[in-house]
Amino acid sequence: MAVDFSATYKVLVIGDVNVGKTCLVHRFCDERFYDTYISTVGIDFKQKIVNLDGVPIKLQIWDTAGEERFRTLTTAYYRGAQGIVLVYDVTNLDSFNHLSYWLRNIEENASPEVVKVLAGNKCEVSTQQRAVDRERGQKLADSFDMPFYEVSCRGNVSVQETFLTLARLIRDLRQRRASLFEERERQNEGVNLAMDQKDEATSACASC
Repeated sequence: MAVDFSATYKVLVIGDVNVGKTCLVHRFCDERFYDTYISTVGIDFKQKIVNLDGVPIKLQIWDTAGEERFRTLTTAYYRGAQGIVLVYDVTNLDSFNHLSYWLRNIEENASPEVVKVLAGNKCEVSTQQRAVDRERGQKLADSFDMPFYEVSCRGNVSVQETFLTLARLIRDLRQRRASLFEERERQNEGVNLAMDQKDEATSACASC
């Protein structure tokens, strides 16, 4: 049976190769963890209907390849995206340092209003295995006004929260834009009414 939903949000998952983007998408959409690594070729697509504070919303999630040879292809999918999950691997310093590249890519290819969440994957590892501590991830997220989660696909830590937070940000932005549009419409109606009344008054005086 088809499930009704009130809106569809397009979400991209981006980041370096082998940071766990595909595992993150599968854990969220299928509620399963796949231990075998298969590199995404180009782009993959999954969708899930979530209950967002009592309202069903469909998330279309585009899992982009991190390999450089696919990046020209995947940048085309930034257009129309309403939300982006930016992923790095807490055991891989390069994947964190490359976030500057991905943020620049977002700025160049996505809508200026796109909302973002930063996710540091593989947080289940020991302190000795870490290359990026939580504070460093939080500092970067704060500097770009992004929510930040350390996640674990293996342990299912903060995966749901990451996507639901992104969905709420998209919803809130859409509601603010709708309210602004309605306010402008009311202002235009008020201006038009005032002009009509002025025209009527002018016509009445002319006929005196």
